[in-house]
Parts: sequence; C-alpha cells; structure tokens
Amino acid sequence: MADDPKTPNARQLRPATLMVRGGATRSEWGETSEGLFLTSGFVYPSAERHLARMAGEEPGYIYSRYANPTVRMFEERLAQLEGAEDCRATSSGMAAVNTMLTAACKPGDRIVAPRALFSSNIWILKNVMPKMGVEVTFVDGTDLSDWKKALSRKTRFTLIETPSNPMLDAVDIRSVADLTHAAGGELIVDNVFASPILQKPLQLGADWVVYSATKHIDGQGRVLGGAILGRQKAIEDEVQQYYRHTGPSMSPFNAWVLLKGLETLDLRVRKMSENARLIADRLAGNPAIHTVRYPGRSDHPHHNIHASQMPEGGGSLVAFAVKGGRKAAFAMLNRLRLIDISNNLGDSKSLITHPATTTHRTLTDEERAEVGLTDDWIRLSVGLEDPADLAEDLEQALAG
Repeated sequence: MADDPKTPNARQLRPATLMVRGGATRSEWGETSEGLFLTSGFVYPSAERHLARMAGEEPGYIYSRYANPTVRMFEERLAQLEGAEDCRATSSGMAAVNTMLTAACKPGDRIVAPRALFSSNIWILKNVMPKMGVEVTFVDGTDLSDWKKALSRKTRFTLIETPSNPMLDAVDIRSVADLTHAAGGELIVDNVFASPILQKPLQLGADWVVYSATKHIDGQGRVLGGAILGRQKAIEDEVQQYYRHTGPSMSPFNAWVLLKGLETLDLRVRKMSENARLIADRLAGNPAIHTVRYPGRSDHPHHNIHASQMPEGGGSLVAFAVKGGRKAAFAMLNRLRLIDISNNLGDSKSLITHPATTTHRTLTDEERAEVGLTDDWIRLSVGLEDPADLAEDLEQALAG
C-alpha cells in the first residue's frame, strides 16, 4: 500500500477536504473507498523479512492488535484534522483515557482534574490511578485560583473536558495549559462535546487530545471507538508499547465505519450545533423550565470562555432544568414521542437523558451537588431532525 502521489501535502488542505481525502492510502487495486482489511495478521516473504519487521528495521504491518491498514487510515485522517502529529485509535473513548493515563503514569506521579468530568473518568481517577501509586487532586475547573493552588507543585498530567459532561461548564484551556506546563506537566483535553470541528485544544496549548469516536465522529449510532492524539515522539515513547501489549486497539471494521463518519463530520456537527442553538433559545422561554445552559447563549455562566474556544458554534448539547425535580423530569421524558431516551450523544438522531440517574449515577449525592447536578437536570443531544419538530416534541412533553 502507498499514498497517492497526486495527493497534496495535508498542510496544504483545508479541514473539509481532509475529512474526505486525508489518510487515503490505497492498495494496488486503486479502490475509491478506503479498503477494509479484516485480517488478524500478515505474512512475510522470508524469515529474514519477518525478523526485520518484528525488529522495527523494516516498515510494514505485523499484527492487527499493533496496527492495521484501515485503522491507520483513520488515525492519519483524524490526526490531520486535529492538527496533531500522530494518533492511536482505541476500542472506545474510555479505552483512550485509560490507556493515556496508565501508559504514561508511574508511582509517585500526580494528576489534577476538575470535579466536573464524565463519571467513568472520575472512576478511573479514583479507583485505578491510586492503585498505581498516583496521587489525584480534584479542583473546581472553572476557578483559576483553585487550579493555581493545585498546580503549585509538580504534576504529571491535568485532565479536563470542556464543555463538561453534563452541565456544559467551560475550562479555560490556555490558562490551565500554562499552569500545567509551569508545574512540569502535560494537559490532556477530552474534546468529545466540541468535536474537532468546533474546538482545537492543541492550538490552545494542550499537549494531548482524547476522543470517544462513538459520538460525533461516528454520529450514527453504529460502532464504538476512541482516539489519542499528540506529538509523534510522545506517542511512541509513552503510549505505543502499552498499546501494543495490552490490546485496547480499534477493530478494522469500526475504523472503516468511522472513516465514513469523518467524511460528513463537518456538515453534521455544524447543522446539529445550529439546531441546538434554536432549541436552546426556544426552551429558554418555556415556563416549565427554570434554567437552560447552552455554550452559545450569552446567559451561560461561562459564555465568554466558550466563545473564545468555540468561536464557530456552541455544539450539539443542551442542558436544562425542569421545574418539579426528578418526578417532573421523568414525566417529561416519558411523554416524548420523537426524541429517544438514551445515554449516548452526538448522534444524527436527537437523544435525551437524565444524568443524575444514568451517566452520573455512580457519583455520590455530595459529588453531584459539587458540580451543580441536581435531579431536575436533563441533557439533550440535538440531532439532524427539523428543529421545529424537536421543539414541538419537547413542548408537548413539558406541557403534559
């Protein structure tokens, strides 16, 4: 397999083109669509060539747990879109986070993270990292003075997500990156809510970006996937051997599906973001709701930070609180006719969930209270349907 010599250097192409043409390695058959290489291993013309490839003295594929042509095309395309030097695709978003942290950390290291994180990220930080002898400190991610205090001593990593799950809080990426670097550490950004279309953490000073490709990158509820993006040497030195030997790799079939997802990512994310803004504005005037949070609205408490980091749109997620607590929230969810109840997000179909009892149910009442997640909050992932139909469905459910 070889790159098409007619393809321009990726740095000469704009994002919309990279999503269709990036990572377009082709076999000798010259296929139009990317090839799907469903193979566990590869063969060699001689024992000497086998030795050379296993030793890293000759380029080529060895075993699909290590690398695979279809998976590599996905990694190259996503890296070009993100503006990263390299990428490693994983079996899920949580596999990406777990691999990133466990591969690079050692006993005595320290991680600082905001309390407003996806519950599985919190679980890893509270249950896996301490077993490795890694200290974890939690802060208020929106309070720079809290970050300054926590980062006044040596730190290996900071891990943030912005907008956060599920309250859509903002973390100032550049400021936290500067503080992290001054503490001798590196900043990891879980960029899943914004997607590579609306936010570029590496350009804002982050060292690493992780994704659940299950969300917007697939965007059609089909497959699981994740990704780690960063500097090539750092991936080779800190991630590659752990990745190779512990097996969190992405399947070739999932990589092929995600390659197809990348082709339409820009169109889908921008339309979903536009729809979400319209829905948020309409919900804000509904008497059954007491608070709406959307990064693109000026009344979001962290609007200025979101606007500076996501200048082209507020994303596809809306959070809102229903008057009447859990009982009213459940009743509203049960009356929906169009929007599906699901804990997933970033899909072309609109999906809705009650975070306190689903995605964040493993947190204690105190931990949920610390991030403002009470039983009246709903998280809505806005899809590609006509926004008028979505608004009408929400309004009839709230009116009930």
